[in-house]
Amino acid sequence: MPVFTRIWKLYYDGFRNMPAWGRRLWLIVIIKLGVMFLLFRLFLMPNYLNSRYGTFQEKSDHVIEQLISKP
Repeated sequence: MPVFTRIWKLYYDGFRNMPAWGRRLWLIVIIKLGVMFLLFRLFLMPNYLNSRYGTFQEKSDHVIEQLISKP
């Protein structure tokens, strides 16, 4: 049996046999991670290159300049 199939069966059986409070807890964790990722993506990781440079060449020149000039 392939490794991925055994891993899938392990997690599937574990979640299937989990009590209801455990499933609710995992649902809360997944929702919180989704909200955190969305907030971090929107507010803390602006699309700097697209807002400052129009062409691919300008973007790549900026990236190369930053990589070379930083110690």
